[in-house]
Amino acid sequence: MKISKQLSDAAILQELGGRLAQARLEQNLTQAELATQAGLSKRTVERMETGGVAKLASFVRVCRVLNLIERLDALIPEPAPSPITQLELRGKERKRASSARAPALPGPAAGQWTWNDKP
Repeated sequence: MKISKQLSDAAILQELGGRLAQARLEQNLTQAELATQAGLSKRTVERMETGGVAKLASFVRVCRVLNLIERLDALIPEPAPSPITQLELRGKERKRASSARAPALPGPAAGQWTWNDKP
């Protein structure tokens, strides 16, 4: 089943749980083995696979054991900068290296006006 916004939360959880169960079976793992490797209880894995509520941290642990962690990047991709932000950043790219500057001399430079100068 394709996950879409028309599905209820319960239906989406059930579909994700079924997908986790299928991934576990493809790797020939029992629920108990997956739970042990993920540091979870067997009951937590059972609950996840039937579409029950589980902590996000538990989901990540199960995905890590099932080698699905890289796929989470596709689930929620990193936001790209907006086109305007890209243009603003592009204008600030360095075009050349800067040279070393001579240190400033103490006091006013010749020809500069300072307080208490008499004309």
